[in-house]
Amino acid sequence: MQPTTRYEKNYHIDLRDVDFQKELRISALFGYFQDIANLASENLGIGINQLVETYGVAFVLMRIRVDIVRHPKLDEEITIETWPLKPGKLEFERDYIVRDQAGEVIVKAVSVWVIMDLKKRRLKRSEAINLEYPESIEERAIDVALEKIKVSNNLETAYSKMINYSDIDFNGHLNNSRYVDYILDCFTLEEHHNYHIKSIEVNYLSEALPGDTLIVKKDLSEIEDNVVIVEGVREADERIVFRSEVKIESN
Repeated sequence: MQPTTRYEKNYHIDLRDVDFQKELRISALFGYFQDIANLASENLGIGINQLVETYGVAFVLMRIRVDIVRHPKLDEEITIETWPLKPGKLEFERDYIVRDQAGEVIVKAVSVWVIMDLKKRRLKRSEAINLEYPESIEERAIDVALEKIKVSNNLETAYSKMINYSDIDFNGHLNNSRYVDYILDCFTLEEHHNYHIKSIEVNYLSEALPGDTLIVKKDLSEIEDNVVIVEGVREADERIVFRSEVKIESN
């Protein structure tokens, strides 16, 4: 396939990817994003295998924001388009647009990635890999710069979760889509029935590994503004593993 900066793929929403309301689970959407990001990178010669074999590194997601216009449903066909922006010294930005069969935009997302040395578990500069884009794109899916989510002082423990086999990816750490399940598990089924997610932003702050126990906490002090903050803290050293901001809307 000819290398291309813009890359797109069709996805069919199967039964395994929906929730009890027959809507696409946001964690499954994150899985789609991860899949197409790798396919797009493979097309440019820097997919998972190429990065490991040639450079001993892997892409790691650091920050992401997803704005949802409409939640896709069971048996829908959607098209995801993705493209990278010019790399910074450390960070690689990648945007996404999701369209339905009518061509209407139903989801927008922006993300920031870095490359990590798989042996030393340290970040490397973007120039460590040989990367050229056929086309330079400055267009953004969401006109926003992803910054750190504000620290909350009103957190209360929701539950704890030990990280096991089903939670980790090929890098050996907690997969980015599983964080989303942890975040949304803070809400009851009744709350999921009465509200839907309009936007979710996640900062991935520290690796979480098998055997770690996360204390998942939430802050409802801004619930009148339809905003909930959720954090995951490693029990052993009280280090923050992730922080997220969820914006909700009543059904």
